[in-house]
Amino acid sequence: MKNTRRDFVKQTGLTASGIILAPWAANAFSGQSLVNDTLKVALIGCGGRGTGAITQALSTKENIQLVAMADVFRDRLDGCYASLMKSRAKDASAKAIPVSQKVNVPEDRKFTGFDGYKKAMELADVVILTTPPGFRPMHFEEAVAQGKQIFMEKPVATDPAGIQRVLDAAKIAKQKKLNVVVGLQRHYQNSYREIMKRIQDGQIGDVVSASCWWNNDGVWVKPRKEGQTEMDYQLRNWYYFNWICGDHITEQHIHNIDVINWVKNGYPVRARGTGGREVRKGKDYGEIFDHHIVEFEYADGTILNSQCRHIPGTWAKVDEHVIGTKGKVHFDAAKILDSKGNVQFAFDKKTKENNPYQTEHDELWATVAAGEYKFADAENGAYSTMTSILGRMATYSGQVIEWDKAINSGINIAPSRFAWDADMPSKPDANGLYAVAVPGKTNYFK
Repeated sequence: MKNTRRDFVKQTGLTASGIILAPWAANAFSGQSLVNDTLKVALIGCGGRGTGAITQALSTKENIQLVAMADVFRDRLDGCYASLMKSRAKDASAKAIPVSQKVNVPEDRKFTGFDGYKKAMELADVVILTTPPGFRPMHFEEAVAQGKQIFMEKPVATDPAGIQRVLDAAKIAKQKKLNVVVGLQRHYQNSYREIMKRIQDGQIGDVVSASCWWNNDGVWVKPRKEGQTEMDYQLRNWYYFNWICGDHITEQHIHNIDVINWVKNGYPVRARGTGGREVRKGKDYGEIFDHHIVEFEYADGTILNSQCRHIPGTWAKVDEHVIGTKGKVHFDAAKILDSKGNVQFAFDKKTKENNPYQTEHDELWATVAAGEYKFADAENGAYSTMTSILGRMATYSGQVIEWDKAINSGINIAPSRFAWDADMPSKPDANGLYAVAVPGKTNYFK
């Protein structure tokens, strides 16, 4: 008797004698394709990244249908839905079709508020987690508990307590054989994959130092509106509050830091650095810094020099650079040079580069449709996120921060509850200004 996709997805959450079963039981690795059986997806977080991610999911070759959406704000959900109705995707033959053909989300499957994600997840086989990162640990835990296949954006947390929650849930996801892809999309980019393979094969020798950058002008600001609660205001301006964003070293620069962790096949043991607010000082900018400069030290003594900056009018650079005993790599240029500067390998970006945002969905959805277990990105996502948090702790405090002490600290910067009238961890003073970390005075380990 042929098992359907519905059969094996249903089995994901079952247990027998205390052992969590694989989601597809006997057919998990049979090679049986389930592409003709519709896979149902729920979108959790309907902002710009969520709209992009679900469009990419619906542009895969698999038989997918968006059946539920959730966001704390109805206007963001409606904006995402309207955008999807105007967009085009591709069917299995690569023919462009209206996305609306793959969307079936009536009013009773559009959920708002802080608990709507649970109801949306219940209706799906696969969930896409694209809210601001402060919610990620909670949403990931729930998705794993419900036995869903998962795509979640980076970063996966904003504090050490959140990291531990993600790591704990990642263990359960592995036991259940739930595919988890994290949106550190350079892992799905052809040029990075090819160059990384050559590094691991020893083409540049032993890595002795590295640098990475995310320097640019910065992002949007949403002015405060009359009558907003503090929770409402901070959610609308989530980028500027650490409990929900993690600062731009975590929200953006994680991409570059993660590449160096990938090169090293490990994570730093300590960090030291400096940072502050040079131009982004007003009440519209919450509590985050506008620049961070960090030295990350790995167990073998290798140093990663890391920079990220949000200052308009300054030089911009988003890239990674690695030096080995026999050569060096410029990742953005996709080139490997020898110690004298001669090009040893140049990836053909014009003809062989892909869109990694699309590829991560292509590979995930093909795997799920085939009834296979292949992706377990959550642990690396958590550790690379923790690396960025380590850097933030170093720049905020001005102290040397040890990895083990930080990741096991239990530091939790989230609100005590999620509600519109919640007492927020950071609140404005009489002048509308928020308290900002002061290197030399901020102390995490009193």
